[in-house]
Formats: sequence, structure tokens, C-alpha cells
Amino acid sequence: MLADLQQLSDETAKLAAAPLWPLTDPELTDCLHTAYRLEQIAATLQARLVHEATTRGLPTTQGHRTTRSWLRSQLRIDPQPARELADRATLLHHHPAIEQALLDSHLNARQATAIATTLEAIPRDLANLDQTGLDQAGSGPVDPGESARIVDQAQNTLIEMAARLPAFQLRRVGERILAYVAPHLADQADQAALARQEARAHARRSFTLSAPVNGMIHLRGTLGVEDAATLQAALHPLCTPTPGDKRSPAQQRADALIDICRLALRTNQLPDDGGQPPQVTVTVAYDPLTQALGTATTDTGHRLSATTARRLACDARILPLTLDGPGQILDAGRSRRLATGVLRQALAVRDRGCAHPDCDHPPRWTDAHHLTAWADGGTTTLNNLVLLCRHHHRLIHHPTAGWKIRLGPDQLPDFIPPPDIDPQQHPRRNLYHPRP
Repeated sequence: MLADLQQLSDETAKLAAAPLWPLTDPELTDCLHTAYRLEQIAATLQARLVHEATTRGLPTTQGHRTTRSWLRSQLRIDPQPARELADRATLLHHHPAIEQALLDSHLNARQATAIATTLEAIPRDLANLDQTGLDQAGSGPVDPGESARIVDQAQNTLIEMAARLPAFQLRRVGERILAYVAPHLADQADQAALARQEARAHARRSFTLSAPVNGMIHLRGTLGVEDAATLQAALHPLCTPTPGDKRSPAQQRADALIDICRLALRTNQLPDDGGQPPQVTVTVAYDPLTQALGTATTDTGHRLSATTARRLACDARILPLTLDGPGQILDAGRSRRLATGVLRQALAVRDRGCAHPDCDHPPRWTDAHHLTAWADGGTTTLNNLVLLCRHHHRLIHHPTAGWKIRLGPDQLPDFIPPPDIDPQQHPRRNLYHPRP
């Protein structure tokens, strides 16, 4: 078998490198379908090999705790593909008819996994469902033989549906498969399945943040349906598109999540962290000769640009620290909160929310931005402050954005757009928020 596989691999590699320009359009499409079928057959063979290796105990004898970690080592693949391959190997072994349908090109690997997962979720004790409900429905008990027949019928139905439905739709259909093959049991089985599903989802809930790579931190999490509904309810009002908003839906959700966290930090209802209210702590070097900020560092050890540090300083508690060469603290000034109390209220009354032209974010979702930066000697006074939402605050601080802000004769903020937006650079104001 090994020699045959090696020969097939070599021949497939030659085909993959062959020129494609001689192919007609129909031939190109046919070759694509055939290559895809070859990939699915290879996926079936991989799953069978993995199951055989697991049965023989190869992962354990080679020093691995799980088949997944063994696959990562052997194939040099990432955790997610290793997990999917290990799970597929187990599922296909338990469902030989699905494995054969995959070999016969009636399914692809993801469809096969979706169907097998659905079948695993069907209660094997259908006879023990709420008999009161069944008797009232006039159906009577379900014997074990009928339970097996229902599972087989569900399998056949889903394999037939796979001719038209991709894997994600098969999973959705699978959630209500008994409504197709055993309507008299669907409601009771759904209630039992939902109870198990909710308990499993609660136990498996998770949220992780990766280490930064190229300034990006990947978020990964798993929530139950109820928790996800709560999250979506909080995100949705912050994701409503505004005129001229060029952010993608994913970018809107990311910004909304941070807005929610910033709002929670402002409520003063979060528990103390280390004996003080939770806060973002940033350390930044300051050169008194050039009056310039250097690279900033968060309390998690991640670096931020001076531009970002300047933006954060607009609405933060500032604690100046004088350090000598080795970094020892020589003098600590008093901590002072910027734009709070009456001053913050006055800003909210004046600007009514984010003052950027036609932004609709209310005052509680804004920062107080210094027109002349505090690090440059700007004062924390009403005529040197303007309210900006997080998105527009970031825009104003962006070195290439080109927006400028000044107070007009009536002491209301005017926004001067960059020449690529308005060559005449006519001042603009927010027309959305009503003025006092």
C-alpha cells in the first residue's frame, strides 16, 4: 500500500505542475471537480489511517497525550486542523455508511462530519422520552428497534440532502432532523437535546486572547446561545451604520466590543482590581527638551506608538513620574483626572455627543480630546476640549488623516477636512446633535 501511495503522490504532483492553458473551459471545470474528489478520498484515507494509529496506541507510545498532539507533531499542522482530523477519524469509524458515501463522492469531508455529528446527537434512548407526552400524542412507546430505524432514516435523509446543502446548512437541518423522520418524537427529543446542548455549551464556554503578532491580538471564544444573544444585544446598537461609515461589519463589531468595555470601565460598578478601580495603565517616556512622547508600554507589556499614547492621554488619569537612568522613581506628581465632574458635564451640554460632523454617538461613548495636546502644554479647559467617539478620536490622532479642529467665534468646534475630502477645506460641524 505504501508503494502505491507514493506512486500516486508522485503522479499527482506531476499533474499539479502540468500547464493548464491547453484545457478548454469545460475540461478545466471537470478537472477541478475531479481534483476536489481526489482530495475528499484522500481525507477519508487520512481518517482511516489516524483511527488505526489511535487503535494501535501509536500516539501514546510515542510520548503524546492525545491523537491531536501526535498529529500536530507528525504532520506539522495547526491545532484546529489536527482536532478536526482526529474527530473525523472517530466519527467515520462509528458511521461506516457515511464513510462509504464519502468514498463514493456523495459527500465531502465537512458534510460527512456534520452528518455524523448530527447522528451522534440523536438520543439512543428514544424509548425513554416523556412517555406521558407520547401517550397523549397517541404514539405509544418507542422500542429499541424503532430507535435504530429512526437513526438510519435520519442518516439516509441527510446524505440525500447533501446533494444540495453545504455542511453549515446540514448542521442547521440536523438540529431538527427528527421533524423530518419522526415528527411524533421531535418536540420531546428537542427538549432533551436542548437541555444537553445548553449544559454542554455552558461547560465549554471560553474566551482567550493570543500574544500579539504584528500588532494584532487574536480573540477566540465559545458561548452558549443565551450568552451569545446577550452579547449581540449589546453590540447591535453600536453597529448601526452611519452615513459615510466605510468600516466592514466585522470592524464595526470589533469597535462596538471595545466601546462596551470602555463604557463598563466608566460605570464605576466593576469590582476593584488590585485595590483600585480597573483601568488601562500605560507607561510612556517623555523628553522635556523636545517635549515629545516616546514609545508607550501597557501594563501587559505590549508596546504602543507615541500617537496612540497621546490619544489615550486625552481622557486618562495622568501620573507624572521622574526617573533616573536606571529607571528609579525620583519624584511622583499628584494624580489628576482630566475633564471630569462639572467640566465633563459642560462638554456634554455643549457638544451633545461626538462633535465630529454628523456622528450620532452620545456623550457617554466619547473621550474628551485636547485641541492642544496636554503633553504640549494644552490646558484642561472647556475651550481646549471637544468630545469625540473612539473611532473619530483615533481618526483625529492618525498622522495622515489630515483633519483639524478649532473653535469657531461662538466657541463651538469646527472640523477642517483634509484637501482630499474638500479641496476648499470649508469648516464642518455636527448637524445630528441638537445645539443648546
